[in-house]
Amino acid sequence: MEEKQLDYVLVPLGMAMFLGYHLWLLFTIIRNPTRTVIGINSQSRHKWLFCLMSDPLKNGVLAVQTIRNNIMASTLLATTAITLSSLISVYVSNKSSSPSSKLIYGNKSSLMSSLKFFAILLCFLVAFLCNVQSIRYYAHVSFLATVPTSQGKIDAIEYVARNLNRGSFFWSLGLRAFYLSFPLFLWVFGPIPMFLCCFAMSFLLYFLDTTTNFTRDMHSHSIKQEATVEEAEPVDAHAT
Repeated sequence: MEEKQLDYVLVPLGMAMFLGYHLWLLFTIIRNPTRTVIGINSQSRHKWLFCLMSDPLKNGVLAVQTIRNNIMASTLLATTAITLSSLISVYVSNKSSSPSSKLIYGNKSSLMSSLKFFAILLCFLVAFLCNVQSIRYYAHVSFLATVPTSQGKIDAIEYVARNLNRGSFFWSLGLRAFYLSFPLFLWVFGPIPMFLCCFAMSFLLYFLDTTTNFTRDMHSHSIKQEATVEEAEPVDAHAT
């Protein structure tokens, strides 16, 4: 196979592998959320918010501090993404039109080189927009979670929980865009490193995104409730 043909074969295969894994992950989150870390974390945030909003005046400070930490994490990723986008734009504008390197094995045309950097730039811009949306939802939740009039109102708490999970989902999408930037960056050095990176990253993300039986049991059964039941059993036996 010629060098120029590798980009038209390995790059689509690598992207199909990476996108196919995330389609499977999305399907699993919708159908069986407890099998994924994202689904279990969503349920845990839902329960956490219900516990905090049961008494907003008492737990308001804890809620605001926790959400502020998430806002800081999203701000860091958004700043990093827009900074890298600016650096790539400056590099591409000052780059020579005839790239040639012995490290690159594949299509070395100027059009293909521009396409590679455009893909990386687009990836970081998507990460920036997702993290900005995450900050927007987190900031909105920080106000709603401390409203005393929402105490005991299930509809209001459900609305706040949905906004909190939306902020977390946008943060996850921004982080996935950063993950995608690794194989796109290696594409600069040729389609072979890009394909190998897509394969390795999909394999690694599978173990990071899926849960074990122990994790599912730990989230589905409260340790505190089990301890309460075990302490109550001897008392009942003694009473009888």
